[in-house]
Amino acid sequence: MGLVGLTVKIPSPPRNLDGKKLSRWGTLEFRFYIALACVVIPIMFWIPINLSSPSHPNYPYIRARLSEGWLFGRNIDNSDAQYRSFRNNLPVLTITAALYLLLKFAWSIFSSKTQQDRMHLIPFNLAFSILNLLALHGSSVLKIFAILIINFIIGKSFRGSKAGPLLTWVFNIAVLFLNDRYGGYHFSDVLPQLEFLDDYPGLYPRWYIIFNITMLRLISFNMDYYWACKRTEPLQAGNTINEKQRQAYPHPDDLYSFAYYLSYVLYTPLYIAGPIMTFNDYIWQHRRPTSVPRRAVLGYLCRFLICCLTMEFILHFMYVVAIKDRKAWLGDTPAEIGMIGFWNLMIVWLKLLIPWRFFRLWALMDGIDPPENMIRCMANNYSATGFWRSWHRSYNLWIIRYIYIPLGGGSNVFLNSLLVFSFVALWHDLTLRLLVWGWLVSLFIAPELLARYFLPQSRYGDKPWYRHACALGAVFNMMMMMSANLVGFVIGLDGLRFFLDQLFGTTQGLLFLVVAFFCMFVGVQLMFEYREEELRKGIYHRC
Repeated sequence: MGLVGLTVKIPSPPRNLDGKKLSRWGTLEFRFYIALACVVIPIMFWIPINLSSPSHPNYPYIRARLSEGWLFGRNIDNSDAQYRSFRNNLPVLTITAALYLLLKFAWSIFSSKTQQDRMHLIPFNLAFSILNLLALHGSSVLKIFAILIINFIIGKSFRGSKAGPLLTWVFNIAVLFLNDRYGGYHFSDVLPQLEFLDDYPGLYPRWYIIFNITMLRLISFNMDYYWACKRTEPLQAGNTINEKQRQAYPHPDDLYSFAYYLSYVLYTPLYIAGPIMTFNDYIWQHRRPTSVPRRAVLGYLCRFLICCLTMEFILHFMYVVAIKDRKAWLGDTPAEIGMIGFWNLMIVWLKLLIPWRFFRLWALMDGIDPPENMIRCMANNYSATGFWRSWHRSYNLWIIRYIYIPLGGGSNVFLNSLLVFSFVALWHDLTLRLLVWGWLVSLFIAPELLARYFLPQSRYGDKPWYRHACALGAVFNMMMMMSANLVGFVIGLDGLRFFLDQLFGTTQGLLFLVVAFFCMFVGVQLMFEYREEELRKGIYHRC
């Protein structure tokens, strides 16, 4: 496969490749682009490494946030609480996954029957999930089950009535706000006599933090059941069904049972962080098991290990998280501040990618094939809409199925995008910063949509200037996306204001902006050609 062998494989629609373009890699233009990339990319590595040197004037401000590392005698910046939690618990998670797979294998041997499906494995999934829940959350299991039971009653009671989806959304959004408002609740606040239950919090007492993921499954079950009740005739699937069909094709009414509901919502490999599957998909993969080749699983394991080692290298040599948290950028040039922002975004990408791939790997080893969450590197995106198709892809598919299409889809793209990203922001965290992020993303999508409307590829794609005009627009897209994500997930509004002052308020900042703009233009051209190379190999990802 050559260069595009690095591309993450996902199901994609067939594409007519009769008009595929000739490769530009060997042209003088692209040889210049590649040569420039070979110069610029090492500089992008060198700047944060230099800022993290013990000899740097700002190093004393970040020393306290560093801990002892294991690579080349370097300290490690393990100060990001979210990734530190996963990294420190990775050995326990690995042992739990191994135990789960071993017990599942034994169960499958003793309970295997003549049927070709895997429905007989669901009782094991449910039993292990309940034990896992007890270990993680202790007595808070009672709170979780209370929420699960109420949601199930709503879905089953209203069946095909429009009141079902309405009450499902109202209930789950209310739970989202109440969980945040009351910190997961305390038994003593409900009834003083139950205070003793607060003494058994489990290994992870903050169950309400990861309940956001669980909430998506609750909505999925109720909505899938609602649509199943609306079907006048059952859809007949063939012997094999693809990922899209597994989400859309309903099941007989008896399969929307409480036991299968619990098994789906609490499925151990995906419970903590996803990826997110729909209920229909989960049951289909037990009724008509998907074939997950051993070679594909081993390849995915290698990808996971390489990503982990990449993250370890960055944390040992680039202390940009500590620099960001301590605001230790006094005296730094605009280029250096820009690289602090860029590598913080790269760490955000990696700290999400690695846990998602761990849990998806666990599911693949269990014979379940959930959607891949990350199909592009953070630095290999130039389109706002394409970025959200490739970032947290399973969540994007969930949003499209349960929010975007029911709201009307493309009939009012901007308004629907505003509603979607407002929900996405509040689902992540009930803060003004994330809400501003959601509105910025919605706003920044508008220019791209307008450009596609007035300059469609179908009309102008064969013009010599079209590729360069698209590249210019893509650079502005990238700048806006980086600004929005810096606000939402890295430095906030105050940090962005400081960076913009340095960028536009100084001669050095303006010079950096011009150089960065040109380098990003070159990067976009390489991204364009990489996607053309994918098309030449029959790969089409729409992002």
